[in-house]
Amino acid sequence: MTREEARKRIEKLREELNRHNYYYYVLSKPLISDFEYDTLMHELIELEKRYPEFFDPNSPSQRVGNDLNKEFEQAEHEYPMLSLGNTYSREEVMEFDQRIRKEVHEPFLYVCELKYDGTAISLVYEHGRLIQAITRGDGTRGDVVTDNIKTIRSIPLILHGSGYPDRFIIRGEVFMPFEGFNRLNQERIKNGEEPFANPRNAAAGTLKMQNSSLVAKRPLDCFLYYLLGEDLPTDSHYENLQIARTWGFKIPEVMERHDRLEDIFRFIDRWDIQRKELPYATDGVVLKVDSLRLQERLGSTAKNPRWAIAYKFKAEQAKTRLLSVSFQVGRTGAITPVANLEPVQLAGTVVKRASLYNADQIKMLDLHIGDTVYVEKGGEIIPKITGVDFSQRPPGSQPVEFVRNCPACGTPLVRKEGEAVYYCPNEDGCPPQIKGKIEHFISRKAMNIEGLGEETIDLLFRKGLVKNITDLYDLKPEQLSPLERLGEKSAMNIIASIENSKKVSFERVLYALGIRFVGETVAKTLARRFGSIDNLARASFEELTETEEIGEKIAESIQTWFSNPHNLEIIRKLKEKGVTLEILEEKQEETPALLNGKTFVVSGIFEHFSRGGIKETIEKYGGRVSGSVSSKTTFLVTGDKPGPNKLDKARKLGVKIISEEEFIHMLPLHKDQ
Repeated sequence: MTREEARKRIEKLREELNRHNYYYYVLSKPLISDFEYDTLMHELIELEKRYPEFFDPNSPSQRVGNDLNKEFEQAEHEYPMLSLGNTYSREEVMEFDQRIRKEVHEPFLYVCELKYDGTAISLVYEHGRLIQAITRGDGTRGDVVTDNIKTIRSIPLILHGSGYPDRFIIRGEVFMPFEGFNRLNQERIKNGEEPFANPRNAAAGTLKMQNSSLVAKRPLDCFLYYLLGEDLPTDSHYENLQIARTWGFKIPEVMERHDRLEDIFRFIDRWDIQRKELPYATDGVVLKVDSLRLQERLGSTAKNPRWAIAYKFKAEQAKTRLLSVSFQVGRTGAITPVANLEPVQLAGTVVKRASLYNADQIKMLDLHIGDTVYVEKGGEIIPKITGVDFSQRPPGSQPVEFVRNCPACGTPLVRKEGEAVYYCPNEDGCPPQIKGKIEHFISRKAMNIEGLGEETIDLLFRKGLVKNITDLYDLKPEQLSPLERLGEKSAMNIIASIENSKKVSFERVLYALGIRFVGETVAKTLARRFGSIDNLARASFEELTETEEIGEKIAESIQTWFSNPHNLEIIRKLKEKGVTLEILEEKQEETPALLNGKTFVVSGIFEHFSRGGIKETIEKYGGRVSGSVSSKTTFLVTGDKPGPNKLDKARKLGVKIISEEEFIHMLPLHKDQ
């Protein structure tokens, strides 16, 4: 390789790695596997070593990936939160062992642990109580996500037993078990949201949500695997974790100590097979020198500890041929490309289809019809194509082109700035979108209309009996009973269920309308805040975004929906049919609107309220709750340890700062409430 070729290759690798960092850390949508990413990074590091004249302090090789979120308060790690060096071969494990033994001239043990595929967290405890939780961030500083972490029931807020140091740090991995991940993705798809690619992304995305009450609804768990501090029980990492288990921490059961490489490799081989039976994702084995004294002596590089290494399992992979690519239309108009494959056995199942996610993925893979492709499961639930064997590309093969028009109705597709997905904008005339909206409308958590399934909706649509959700209320038994698989009794039951749906609460009707990004929780918030569909339709962008849990993306989607004349006609017809489109007065509590017209921001830990409780109380008495301080804020209510950023902003803007006691005195409440 000439010097000029090296320069070009280094620049190309930096560009690719920066792009993948953005998709992984910012969008939580990785485009390539960890193995492919590590291979690119390894090549870059080697080239930079050989050609130091091309050094760049901003090269992706010079930093740990950053997951900082500007909306969270940041805190510095007392001990750098380094990432582990990765290896995929036994030879590299042996080299690691040789390096350790050159430095350590005494007997020592390794601790073998599973590498959990989630998101790293650092927990700070004082006097047996959790006081702070920080993400990895850039390794030096991370986001403070204490409120979100407190929603994970496996993490103790107050420790059991005794013997723990007055202050210590314990680190671990927040993850999402497969069962909960599948359930979450099904809900996201129903709500018109893009599903998470894998449980790791779901865990990371959940931990960065701004509302801890939403985090609490997600099935997160946490394994703790490393203790830090000045006054730890023993010098043994392994023994410290066994002791920490007695304090109430969820310490992994899979953990062994060995001094011989043969035993370490047996552990690796055993768990490369048995991990497939685990209810959560693992992607390797971590080897750590057991002695904390030796860990300190061995030290670390700028990015990695020298006393530990991660052996990464190779994701289960198979090679097969790409036959074609289909483009599916969801109820929100999102176009999803799906690869149709020559059937191949992978991880115990026959795989015929694989996700391609979006146009960027197709372009990055440089896919051609007839290509021999690598299909991978790994930690993913849905198989995906991770690469192409270009040596087997058929001569004259045609590249896969992302469709420019909707495959169902022919409408030109659109792609919003900052989004990876193409959409069909013809929401009122595109058959899959229309049928998808009707299926969502009748679903159990929405209008709960029984007796109508996907096939029946398709049949009603094809026969012209139902063109939108309001047409359901015009159906007659005599129109349904002659249809395939239906009879007179089934028809009567369906009509009765449609009639009963008129009594469904406003919040469920709002969810049933299928407004993009308005899931069950958001629908409840909007119903409580605005009270009726008319108030919501008239709400300004500012009123929407000042509502707790409603960000700009959701607000924009709501206003777009109500700006469509077709949707306004839907609302008019639903009103005519008697569907509930407001919170009924008899269901509302008779509570004086003492806080009407006032906007509150809440920050800190409270003695008489939970964070969610104080927000509910504000709304109960007619006030609004906002997630951030602005010139529209009336009061900042502070408890113990309020966010310094909110305090500073409130002082600068002249917003009145009140205590929990002052808030209580504003209302007809007793302190024990």
